[in-house]
Amino acid sequence: MVIATSPKRADARRNIEAIVDAATRLLAADSDASVQDIAKAAGVGRVTLYGHFDSRATLVAEVATRAIAETEASLQEVDLSGTPTEAMVHWIDATWRLTHRFGGIVVAALDVLPAEEVRRAHEVPERRARDLLTRGREAGEFRSDLPIEWQITTIHAVLHAASTECHRGRLTPDEAAEFVRETILGTLHVCP
Repeated sequence: MVIATSPKRADARRNIEAIVDAATRLLAADSDASVQDIAKAAGVGRVTLYGHFDSRATLVAEVATRAIAETEASLQEVDLSGTPTEAMVHWIDATWRLTHRFGGIVVAALDVLPAEEVRRAHEVPERRARDLLTRGREAGEFRSDLPIEWQITTIHAVLHAASTECHRGRLTPDEAAEFVRETILGTLHVCP
């Protein structure tokens, strides 16, 4: 991903991290963020950026790879004990924070990563959601009149819509977190 050369100097390593951090922020908000905008946000020139990443695709792939790894590590730490509803709240809250942080990166990654890699990146989080939904159905807390795959699709849509609204300035992250939680639980719970 990063152009392979001799060991990087400290300033080069700082530039790489600044570029990746800037790309992460900008791509999360706008999957079409330009190299020029990323370089400017990182405080480097385009030549410096291209000295570390040979193309926008290479940079996006690096950002996506890091986002996937961080997402997986973060979701492994989520406490899924308690009732299915309690576990789902913990999972929703953690997933919301990650979706908000990395939202548009998924869209940008679709253009540069192999489809199989993107699909694999979603397997484990989707398996956790599927397991939680199954557990909630078995406990009688979550509705079972809709396919689980549709419920997972709905959860993804709500998360990404909330992230978009935050990046457009229409919601604060705290408001969105509350709306996401309430919307998802409202669609999952069995009606009394």
